[in-house]
Amino acid sequence: MTEQKSVFHRYRRVLSALGTLLIVVLIFWTVNSPAIVGVSASNRQWPVYCVQRDDKVVAMSFDAAWGNEDTQTIIDILNKYDINTTFFVVGDWVDKYPESVRALAENGNEIMNHSSTHSHFSQLSHSDIIADITACNEKIAELTGVTPTLFRCPYGEYDDHVINAVNSMGMTAVQWDVDSLDWKGISAAEIQKRVLSKIQPGSIILFHNAAENTPEALPGIIESLLADGYTIVPISKILLSGEYYIDNTGRQCGK
Repeated sequence: MTEQKSVFHRYRRVLSALGTLLIVVLIFWTVNSPAIVGVSASNRQWPVYCVQRDDKVVAMSFDAAWGNEDTQTIIDILNKYDINTTFFVVGDWVDKYPESVRALAENGNEIMNHSSTHSHFSQLSHSDIIADITACNEKIAELTGVTPTLFRCPYGEYDDHVINAVNSMGMTAVQWDVDSLDWKGISAAEIQKRVLSKIQPGSIILFHNAAENTPEALPGIIESLLADGYTIVPISKILLSGEYYIDNTGRQCGK
């Protein structure tokens, strides 16, 4: 019995020591972790989500990765309103639909890079990212005569090493601040409501060339924006030139 009590007391002392150590560790983490997070946040690499603009100008963009059923219809709609936009195309899509790539470019739209195979870039090495982007750039340049300067990450996924790789190529990574969610198959009316309720000067809108109800939604969106005094331009025309910084919301701001 005495031996059991001795063992019990030893366990209590060990548990007490471990508890004290845990408290010390927690106190240290609480005191020091805000500084660590602060440093991490201040060094975070951001793509451009939107642009600080005083004038009423917005950019439309379309991602083209799979289907092609509505590309010509979208071109016709944009031409009707004398509007040019930005199409981010995947290299595999370029291989399948070279005539559509040419048609988009010939009608004044920007053809930019959406990766070669729509891979998860955060899982790739720096060299693999550069090789993938370069392969898509070369395919686009061969058809259009223009090498892309903008890049949109597949799935919208990125981390610091992805953005650093893009920047190292002299390109700009671009996301969006207005997501139409057209890829979910929502109705044209829902697409219009989402876009028009979120728009602001400097916004970048995301559509998809193969989404079911996007062609039906576009005229109403365009007409509402124009009636409200907005100018619709490709993304390269909305980005700031000269010195700028990107804040922690992804807004590109002039210095």
